[in-house]
Amino acid sequence: MNNQISLHLPFNIVLVEPEIPPNTGSIARLCGATETVLHLIRPLGFSTDDKHLKRAGLDYWRFVDIRYWDSLDQFLAEQTETQLFFFTTKVAASYTEASFHPGDFLIFGKETKGLPEEILQLYHERCYTLPMPNPNIRSLNLAMTAGIVLYEALRQNSK
Repeated sequence: MNNQISLHLPFNIVLVEPEIPPNTGSIARLCGATETVLHLIRPLGFSTDDKHLKRAGLDYWRFVDIRYWDSLDQFLAEQTETQLFFFTTKVAASYTEASFHPGDFLIFGKETKGLPEEILQLYHERCYTLPMPNPNIRSLNLAMTAGIVLYEALRQNSK
């Protein structure tokens, strides 16, 4: 069985002000494996030289297309709104209700605060969540969430 997915446009994972190096490293590895572009929006909560960041990505960094942005506003100003998908625990719409297409941007907020409230209000119709039946759990790990959403997008577009 061939487990490779070929897309003419890559998907994009966007991390807004990530704070935890191992999460970003794991997501970078995910991006390298799936030929997904990783966008990091400053300020970052760590140095890109951080040993935990590099350890989580192992020796795959050379396979990752990473793009840096100085602010979320700068990033959003250069994108097409219909390609933006925001992920938060603060909405009811499940990520499985979204229709993803190659070239789309899967946007995740910082680990401790998520996405800014004004962004969630402005793009409310483009916000999705990963349902969690247990109300005692606030959220899933950022790297796990990014992986689940990205593979749903890839699944929807595999032929």
